[in-house]
Amino acid sequence: MRIITYNVNGLRSAMNKGFVDWLKTDPADIICLQEVKAHRENVDFKQFEELGYEDYWYPAQKKGYSGVAVLTKIKPTFVQYGNGYMQSDAEGRVIRLDFGDVTLINAYFPSGTTGEERQTYKYQWLDEFFGYLNELKKTRPKLVVVGDYNIAHNPIDIHNPVANKDSSGFLPEERAWMDKLLGDGFVDTLRVFKPEPHQYSWWSYRANARANNKGWRIDYINVTEPLRANLKDAYILPDVKHSDHCPVYLAMSV
Repeated sequence: MRIITYNVNGLRSAMNKGFVDWLKTDPADIICLQEVKAHRENVDFKQFEELGYEDYWYPAQKKGYSGVAVLTKIKPTFVQYGNGYMQSDAEGRVIRLDFGDVTLINAYFPSGTTGEERQTYKYQWLDEFFGYLNELKKTRPKLVVVGDYNIAHNPIDIHNPVANKDSSGFLPEERAWMDKLLGDGFVDTLRVFKPEPHQYSWWSYRANARANNKGWRIDYINVTEPLRANLKDAYILPDVKHSDHCPVYLAMSV
């Protein structure tokens, strides 16, 4: 099973920049998208079908905002839209697909960069999501949780940790939440295979940040411990450029 997570920062924009041509290279069996900023009827989804993908969408109620989608060549055995928390579901942040005994959760974590109100909501969302995962683990122990977490976990995950110590996405409380998640039976799959620094998945559009690789690693594929032995490979794809993010890849046996 080959999985990609990718914040496309507007799927229609990404499609105008060659996203479908990239899909034609067969980059993965399951492609989890965040920040699609579109409803299915706004997108030429037949292009995905022609390449063998089924598509599942959970857009935000607000047009042109947030939203997640999954393109998959493997038929899911169950699909659930949302995680039961009203504001998160209104913003189209979580979609779950089961593939046999493996449960995949594609999530777009809130950003706190627009101010205190959204930062406060981000902390609320993190608490709710942690509870959701813990409850799910009781009956579905094999979890794969992918998405744009909007958190750089450790200093190695951000190009300038000192200058950004007070920046949303690298605040102590956010990083502590990642500690809690990874201490609660989750595995950061990229770090199993790529422990070295300068592995980033997002770059600002300003100051030529991407060309200079001055980025943040805020996109993850994490799995629960029962899947650790199944991991085969993980890496990022910084040369894929339809967005200010890049895809993150995991291969595992199922």
